[in-house]
Formats: sequence, structure tokens, C-alpha cells
Amino acid sequence: MPTPTKGPRLGGSPTHERMMLNNLAAQLFEHKQIKTTVTKAKRLRPVAERMITNAKKGDLAARRRVLGQISDKSIVHELFTSIAETMAERPGGYTRITKIGPRPGDNAPMAVIELVLEPYSPKQATVKEAEQATAAAAAPAEEAPVEAEVVDEAPAEDAAVEADAVEADAETAEESSEAAKEK
Repeated sequence: MPTPTKGPRLGGSPTHERMMLNNLAAQLFEHKQIKTTVTKAKRLRPVAERMITNAKKGDLAARRRVLGQISDKSIVHELFTSIAETMAERPGGYTRITKIGPRPGDNAPMAVIELVLEPYSPKQATVKEAEQATAAAAAPAEEAPVEAEVVDEAPAEDAAVEADAVEADAETAEESSEAAKEK
């Protein structure tokens, strides 16, 4: 559970703050994104993510825990059916906060908090796909060793030609240095 903030709370009393955050979470689950102040969005994030974690469990006790916070059964049903299924693969980080600038009336910093509904692709799955692609590319090369031998012979011939050219250049350099000494 997050540590309580020191000083004045969002709504005055701790009860009012808790009720306000629960209502913001309900609106977030209903509309998938809401526009609020940066402070409220930062305070809402752990509350909403805890509810989504309970919804991912999906059992009766978790549903009753969420119903204790959100009284609208249709929103709780949507949370447990559609949102929890979307977040099933995601290990955390269910919400995203984007700052959008100050509010025109009182210049309060505003933000959009939204649910991250994009499909989750863990890095391990990407690594496994890359390894499979590498193995698939290596398999045809192993089946055709004749081509590999032809490729190996060509650089050897080029290396011999290059070695002869280097020796010729060295001899030419020696001759020119000897000619320069004689003058």
C-alpha cells in the first residue's frame, strides 16, 4: 500500500480523498482515459493498478474487494471481463500518464491518464523469435556444403594474388629507396 502523503490531502479528509480516487478509477475504467490534474493522476495510478491486479485474479474475493471500492456493478463487470483479459499478459504498468499543459482557468498542470491497451510482447518472446529465425537461416546453409566450399576457395585465391601484389610493392619500394640513396 502506498505511503500516505503528508500535509493537505486532495479532498480534505482521508475518506473524501479515498472516495474521490475510487470515483476517478471508475471513470477511468468506463472511459479508458480521463483528463485530470497531474497530482490526481499520480495519486490515482496505484489505486487503479491495484484494482486491475485484483481483476486479473478473477475470483469472487477479488470481485468483492473491487465492489467495495466501486459501487457500479456494470463498471466492475467491464473491468473483470474486458480490461482484465486485455491486461492478462502484462506484468504491470497498466496505466500511462501524459502531461498536456496548464488548465486555462487556474493554470493547474493537467494530464491524461489512460489504460495501456496495446498488446504486450515480452522481450523473451522477441529473443526466441530471433533465435528461431537464425536457426531457420542456418539450416539451409548446412544442407548445401558444396556452395560453402566454392566460396572458401575464392578468398584463398584472392589472398594469394594480394600477397604477390604486396611483395611486388615492397620490391618496388626498396628499389626506389636505394635509387634515392645513390643520388
